[in-house]
Amino acid sequence: MAEKEIDLRRLVIKAFHMTDVEWGEHNNITTDGHMTVSKEMIDQLVAQDDCIEKIDIQIIKPGDHDRWTNTIMDIIPISTKVLGKLGEGITHTITGVYVMLTGVDVNGKQCHEFGSSEGNLKEQLYLNRAGTPGDDDYIISFDVTFAAGMGQERHGPFTAHRLCDEFIQTYRDKLKKFKGDKCTERHEYHDKVRPGKKRVVIIRQVAGQGAMYDTWMFPDEPSGVEGGRSIIDMGNMPVMITPNEYRDGIIRSMQ
Repeated sequence: MAEKEIDLRRLVIKAFHMTDVEWGEHNNITTDGHMTVSKEMIDQLVAQDDCIEKIDIQIIKPGDHDRWTNTIMDIIPISTKVLGKLGEGITHTITGVYVMLTGVDVNGKQCHEFGSSEGNLKEQLYLNRAGTPGDDDYIISFDVTFAAGMGQERHGPFTAHRLCDEFIQTYRDKLKKFKGDKCTERHEYHDKVRPGKKRVVIIRQVAGQGAMYDTWMFPDEPSGVEGGRSIIDMGNMPVMITPNEYRDGIIRSMQ
């Protein structure tokens, strides 16, 4: 008689769709699909580190992609843990909006490793792919200007990611308080062991060479920075993670 499968952990992701994004006095989101973006944090963020010269935030509406962009460092979803740790419990996430982190230094040198992606956004960003905005999604552009040469030093790109994470955290703090029954989508995932079946391991090679070529793991929040560690600082050694940890955003590209 075959052994019963074992349910190791359960992850529930509840999505709240944003239909309207506009400027406001404060960063805010509501369960009825309204999101406001504010520049009130910019001076405070820039003042935190001398490697940052300025930060510019813009709202890019769906289809408004015929515009200049500096090199795209990351496309970041807005998600937060409500119950449990990454890979289990409950996660709230926003659909309809992504944050795009870009970077350049004061001399116009783009923040990139083997290839830059500055230029016309509609030519540099592929839509409707896993991890990228769709045709109907808003993009919040978080554009960082570094001090001369700091876009090529490890401290510069990391600081840009950290400050962008602080900006996103203002939305996460509000998203945590949303009532789950107000979600527009609900997805449930289980990590299961099936005795007697094949054991499958998926190996993924990630960047770990330094500067703007790094990978961040085990943050406190999905696709976050705070609380995480660099794969470089972990010695570029193999790390085991569960399918639900991967699904819940335990790996973040720092390129």
